[in-house]
Amino acid sequence: MPLVDASVWIDFLADRPTPEVGELDRLLNQGGLVYTCGIVLTEVLQGFRADEDYRKTLSRFDDLVYIAMRRRTFLAAADIYRSLRRKGITIRKSVDCMIAAVAIEHHLPLLHNDRDFDPIERHCGLKVVKVRPPKP
Repeated sequence: MPLVDASVWIDFLADRPTPEVGELDRLLNQGGLVYTCGIVLTEVLQGFRADEDYRKTLSRFDDLVYIAMRRRTFLAAADIYRSLRRKGITIRKSVDCMIAAVAIEHHLPLLHNDRDFDPIERHCGLKVVKVRPPKP
């Protein structure tokens, strides 16, 4: 039951055959719980130009477990960013700190395909879904 980052959803919707997309596809087909939050929803939906594609993708998110973000989540995200900066690590997008904060707060592993989450995993207690590429 992971929180799925926009990086995986974008690859999934573009039919990119990544190991993370394979894991998301497996979870969706098995009827497992998949979590999302407002930041992920925004990142995914903002890329659609055609209204039909937007509506179709939005309806796909209706079956996911939606996690509301609270004030403490945003404060935790700022703490993540600041603690990494003190170590000389800059996260390129603060929204990644917000997504990581949601996952940490709710004790959910994060399924992602974004290198910015690697130092958050190493230094801030983020749990991630480890996906191996399929065997040839």
